[in-house]
Amino acid sequence: MDRKEELKQQFSRLVIEATELIELASKVKDTDILKFGTKYQSWYTRAIRVVEVLANDRLEEFISYYKIDPKRKVTTAQNYVIQDFIMGVGARVDLYEKPLWDINNGIAIKVYNQLQILESLQSRIDSVLSNVQGSLLSELQDKELATAEELIKINLRAAGSLAGVILENHLQKVVRNHDISITKKNPKISDLNDLLKNNDVYDLATWRNMQLLYDIRTKCVHKKEQEPTESEVRKLISGVNEAIKQIL
Repeated sequence: MDRKEELKQQFSRLVIEATELIELASKVKDTDILKFGTKYQSWYTRAIRVVEVLANDRLEEFISYYKIDPKRKVTTAQNYVIQDFIMGVGARVDLYEKPLWDINNGIAIKVYNQLQILESLQSRIDSVLSNVQGSLLSELQDKELATAEELIKINLRAAGSLAGVILENHLQKVVRNHDISITKKNPKISDLNDLLKNNDVYDLATWRNMQLLYDIRTKCVHKKEQEPTESEVRKLISGVNEAIKQIL
């Protein structure tokens, strides 16, 4: 199971558990607060990590429904939080010893608010993980290109070959991103380049540039009778760096 599916399954479990917690909070008595607290703490520990990953901008709001505000001077229905409830702190009372608010209803609402935040993030799972994966891939590609640059001093063919591998892997990723079918079992850069042009991912000028980079890469790998020049290899590395930043 990949990371995306694992997160989606965890997300579904958290939503179901939150619904159960809301029902439990609405009717729990003093003797059952420990049971609620145990269930809630387990849920909160997992849920807060999901919110942190998917929507750090909602994290403070999510925490506010649980955590006691250290600046709070007096407890009210508005600032009474889940942590108060779990600790067994009740509502303040009036002159007739009658609670000023319904703590069960108040806590059920706060858990429900947390659930609403969680549910609103479901649509972000795919995009957030894709962005994370894309960022990691881009960082890896940059490091590989830096290695290719260093190889120029040692072996031009090795430097060009590595840059060619980076370009081929990137074009394969772009083809997948655009849901383009690949019929060849082991497509070359030229095959991928044709697919991307024919499916209007980029124009003729870009296609020609990719073909030029492919020709240099081929010289580095196959044409033993013709040595690549340093200028050509640097052009290849520079072109690949531009491609992975602009062709998405």
